[in-house]
Amino acid sequence: MILEPGTAAPDFELSDQHGAPFRLTEALERGPVVLVFFPFAFSRGCQGELCELRDNLAVFEDAKVQLVGVSVDSKHALRAWAEEQSYGFPLLADFWPHGAVAQAYGAFLGEKGFATRATFLVGQDGTVRDAFAVGPGDARPLESYRAAIAAL
Repeated sequence: MILEPGTAAPDFELSDQHGAPFRLTEALERGPVVLVFFPFAFSRGCQGELCELRDNLAVFEDAKVQLVGVSVDSKHALRAWAEEQSYGFPLLADFWPHGAVAQAYGAFLGEKGFATRATFLVGQDGTVRDAFAVGPGDARPLESYRAAIAAL
């Protein structure tokens, strides 16, 4: 079960697609963060979802909310995918220990070895403000992101 709104968001540090460290508490100093867990880079469903977010990045930028993708892929796979798709936001590698951050957020599917499609809007105070998830084969509607941001 994913973390519920009102829960303290677990802090973490992961490498982004360029190998740069990303620490949640440091990112929150600049404003709220949306963590978008997804199963795998280069998969059709994930690509469709993240391309929709890429094409609507202004929704996040206008609200001063940082968009961040997280998967169990390596930073090398994430970099190749980000470059191919021109993603203008960080993609974090929850590669090793395998899926540890997804597990901390209740988004890891242990029997499958990857994260489900779960989203967490973390307020600047480090509290989960909104959370929603769908099955691995389903897409999260952009309207869910808009509603979460509007409620900040």
